[in-house]
Amino acid sequence: MSEAESSNPPLAPWLQTQLESLLAQRGHAWLLSGPSGLGQFELALALARAWLCEEATPQGACGHCGSCHAVDVHTHADLCMLMPETLSLALGWPLDEKTQDELDAKKRKPSKEIKVDAAREAVSFTQFTRSRGDTKVVLVFPAERMNNVTANTLLKTLEEPPGAVKFILATEAAHQLLPTIRSRCLGHTMVWPDFELALGWLQQEITNAAEGGAPKKAAAAPKPADLQTLLVAAGGRPADALMWAQNTPAGEAAQHWQSLPKAMARGDVSALSDWAPSEAVDALQKLCHDVMAVRMGAAPRFFSAADLPAQPPAAAGKGGGGLYALAAWAKELATTARTVEHPYNPGLMLESLVSRARLALNAK
Repeated sequence: MSEAESSNPPLAPWLQTQLESLLAQRGHAWLLSGPSGLGQFELALALARAWLCEEATPQGACGHCGSCHAVDVHTHADLCMLMPETLSLALGWPLDEKTQDELDAKKRKPSKEIKVDAAREAVSFTQFTRSRGDTKVVLVFPAERMNNVTANTLLKTLEEPPGAVKFILATEAAHQLLPTIRSRCLGHTMVWPDFELALGWLQQEITNAAEGGAPKKAAAAPKPADLQTLLVAAGGRPADALMWAQNTPAGEAAQHWQSLPKAMARGDVSALSDWAPSEAVDALQKLCHDVMAVRMGAAPRFFSAADLPAQPPAAAGKGGGGLYALAAWAKELATTARTVEHPYNPGLMLESLVSRARLALNAK
């Protein structure tokens, strides 16, 4: 298998720099942490590939050896992917036979947490003889999906792994991890890329996807202004912006984002009808942040100031504008975000979210 045939795409430039830095250091356990959309999983997998590669260089895995191919096709015997079942299914990583049989028989739904049974399997994995090279790797993502029992199951092995076993924990919420887990890992904070660099990468990734036979939705070349809108909406997080642009044409997504604030001020539920509750809550938190910022005399972060709803007439002056109502709304959204994955009725939940948004945005 030649390097050109490798199914593993090149890393974003800011991730490549971080990979080379990590490979130049020693340590059996790394914790990659930062907000979503900065490439924790991509960096973790690239690090695992390099550790397992038969012809690795200081720049990473070679991309053409048998080990690299095994990682690419998700069959490497010395790589244990410890993830929630929902994520394993979404990314195409195999589950153990028992779990797969249970899900196939519809005895239960796939778990959104990293289960303790999977952690026990990972501990057993570290004790097996290596199949290919000199190293075995356990990759945990997102690490915050381990509950206390699961995390404690890994703790002893994480501290003193048998033989040449290495761990990579990647997380978007390091504060949710047990202090004992964090203390046993070398920490790496994900680098936030320069906006213009991220914008250029985003344009190139979408162009490459279109040329590679992506679905029709992504086939048309997006306008730079639309991509800029999406990257701003994602808070400068390129992976989040890329996922959005891949799921919806960039022009359509940008227009939808720009119209969202005034739609919420009108109480238009249809503006969120195609969004999952978690996506809706995230968007409303960004809207709440920007409206509060503007009414306090600061610049918005996620929306253009022109896209935000007009201030109610009686809200002129610093400290006005229903800031108390907006602050209360922000607290409610933060509470909702912690339980948004519970099995609520999505339609009723969106109606409630939009109704609350309309009241807060029009408060005087």
